Amino acid sequence: MDIKEAAKVMKALSHPNRLEIYLGIVKGEQSDFQANECCVTDIIDKLKIGAPTVSHHLKELTNAGLIVTERQGKFLIARPILSTWEEVKKLLPN
Repeated sequence: MDIKEAAKVMKALSHPNRLEIYLGIVKGEQSDFQANECCVTDIIDKLKIGAPTVSHHLKELTNAGLIVTERQGKFLIARPILSTWEEVKKLLPN
């Protein structure tokens, strides 16, 4: 990962709602689904923000390579791409 890609990831996580969404997905705190995945409706309910706003934040996280979404029946499930953050961490000093 180069600096520009890492900056894109960090920019996506610089918004408080996006950071909260990402951490919730990674920790599996926002959902009754298994760890490392989250139902988008659970995100909306927990954060008390509208569906269009959550959709925007999920798009930003997806474009940064931090999450993927998948439709399961009537549910939209978000999962983290943990390798993206691991690549960013390699660029940071210990």
